[in-house]
Amino acid sequence: MIWILLQLKTFVRELFLPPSGPLLIALVGLLLLKARPRLARVCLTVGVLALWLLSTPIVSDVMAHWVERYPSVDLQRAASAQAIVVLGGGGQREFAPEYAGPAAEPFLMERLSYGAYLAHKTGLPVLVTGFWTEASAMHDTLQRNFGIEARWVDSQAYDTYQNAKNSARLLQADGIQRIVLVTRATHMGRSVHEFTAAGLEVVPAPVGISTDREYGPYRYLPNAEALQRSHAAIYELLGEPVRMFLSATHLRRH
Repeated sequence: MIWILLQLKTFVRELFLPPSGPLLIALVGLLLLKARPRLARVCLTVGVLALWLLSTPIVSDVMAHWVERYPSVDLQRAASAQAIVVLGGGGQREFAPEYAGPAAEPFLMERLSYGAYLAHKTGLPVLVTGFWTEASAMHDTLQRNFGIEARWVDSQAYDTYQNAKNSARLLQADGIQRIVLVTRATHMGRSVHEFTAAGLEVVPAPVGISTDREYGPYRYLPNAEALQRSHAAIYELLGEPVRMFLSATHLRRH
């Protein structure tokens, strides 16, 4: 049942976030061309224009800055923690032929690479948290690619709330209270709220912090990476009000 609900949640999310959301608006416009030509033109214009703008670096960078709340971590502050927690976020293969096992893909790999970097710099133990195959891919990739053996593996976290709840239970059982938290810069604000609410002290260590990637006229030309940044930013802009509502109304899962 949990797997079905997770798949449904993911499907609905991807249906309305870019690029699907703007394309759906444009599709409605195409379907209405004969019956409601004026409304159809509006839908087509809004859909195509929204997709173009969200795919441009100048727009995606602004949106990313709206949701990125923390700078890069100070290594001395990180060393004062007791453990490193790396959050999953999708992007894994259950079986990668080149590794003969599960493997992380680029977005998840970015988090794992930074978590391994911090582990080598600080000597802190690592916890990985994700859902089923994701957690296995995180554990195996850290061990195989970076020589890091995760001390704790949480494979039952299907959202950030569960990441925090499960991690707190595992870590506090070993007397650990203060953590370095590794996740995407756009996701860090919501993650810090969840882990703090779970009773942990958090040192944020964001990855993928926005910088100017394109210059001159290229900032106005659409590209796939800019669209991905817009996708992540919109997801967090929508996710934070949901988190606040669930927290205020005590509708959390127990």
